[in-house]
Amino acid sequence: MNDLVEGKNTVLEALRANRPINKVLVAEGINQRGMQEIYRLARELGVPVQQVDRRKLDAIAQTQSHQGVIAQAAPKAYVDIDEILAAAAQSPSPPLLVLLDDLEDPHNLGAILRSADAAGAHGVVIPKRHGVPLTAAVARASAGAVEYVPVARVGNIAQTIDFLKGKGIWVAGATMEAVKLHYEEDFSGPLALVIGGEGKGLSRLVKEKCDFLVRIPMQGRLNSLNAAVSASILLFEAVRQRLPKR
Repeated sequence: MNDLVEGKNTVLEALRANRPINKVLVAEGINQRGMQEIYRLARELGVPVQQVDRRKLDAIAQTQSHQGVIAQAAPKAYVDIDEILAAAAQSPSPPLLVLLDDLEDPHNLGAILRSADAAGAHGVVIPKRHGVPLTAAVARASAGAVEYVPVARVGNIAQTIDFLKGKGIWVAGATMEAVKLHYEEDFSGPLALVIGGEGKGLSRLVKEKCDFLVRIPMQGRLNSLNAAVSASILLFEAVRQRLPKR
């Protein structure tokens, strides 16, 4: 069964990443802005491009913003968490992972993948149950980052935390109940950041398993941030702390 990759940037990154693609469907009369690179890469890779009625794309699309371009691609493969750690071991920077506890919004997952790629994270870990899988909506929201950030799918986040701690990785959970602010903790070493789901936050067991908990300071009237925003703030705090001292 094919995955649908939807939107100009998302299709372009799938081609750049050499993901197996059976066909690219392009709406007749589409605005050609941004299409030249898609045509060029498809031609180089031997991927057929077919002009179709836009209504056909509307009928098969899984998102509402396909921009007149949909690729029929091989399903995006998950990786094993050991593969993430092996790749991190070859990196010049310490391991940096994001674990998601019951995150169910595909747009949040896509945005987290985009931030993880920008921050140079080595991978994202999601649960097999009670969490959103990789879908067309996730890929679209990631702006193509899904092609570059390894994603592992595990049976149990709490057990995965124990596994990572056994590998020498410190685990930090984000919760407004924490005493310490995120920039008061050391993010410069091997680190896994745990982000909770929308409206629920981290589960009790996951909080207990974390090495330490952090919170992001809030100055307004609301007491929480979107999960993707929280993940971005914590990821780039890790980036900041890992930068060479001037």
